[in-house]
Amino acid sequence: MAMVDILFTGYVGNRVAGTVSLIRDGDTVAIIDPGMVPNRAAILDPLAALGVDPGTVTDVIISHHHPDHTMNIALFPPVRVHDHWAVYENDVWQSRAAEGVAVSPDISLLETPGHTPQDITTLVRTDDGEVYAFTHLWWHRDAFDDPRAAVPDALLPSRERVLAAATIIVPGHGGPFPVAAAPHRSP
Repeated sequence: MAMVDILFTGYVGNRVAGTVSLIRDGDTVAIIDPGMVPNRAAILDPLAALGVDPGTVTDVIISHHHPDHTMNIALFPPVRVHDHWAVYENDVWQSRAAEGVAVSPDISLLETPGHTPQDITTLVRTDDGEVYAFTHLWWHRDAFDDPRAAVPDALLPSRERVLAAATIIVPGHGGPFPVAAAPHRSP
């Protein structure tokens, strides 16, 4: 089963940075949302501390196409890049819907519109029985509202879907939290 490491915990405020994660599942070494961070060392140093060379990364998964989640994709050439409607590798664009795509045996994708119409959530099953959901349906643990949601009516149904599948949420701009702590209904 897969191993999960948070390389950088994102934040929002006067500055913005996305949460960047590493998933290892057999031969698959995936980075999720290598976006805006204070500097590239914020991604590369934790990766090196885990003994992972950027050249061994096989896949990059982006939750959506905002710069705070895509800015540093080029740190990992050559890789397959997964988004909502395709997988890209070098000069090959292979169209496919993200829904149900298995990146590896324990990494799969769900279409979860809300923040953008094209958002995807990455589900990762680990050997300790956890199912991590890497998603922008929550900005961080204490955020219910998404002030920038392009499809606000889709947020709640997408959240309910993720809450039914996951045990741990890794939000777009914060640290992981258990599903039981997820703000998902209006106060």
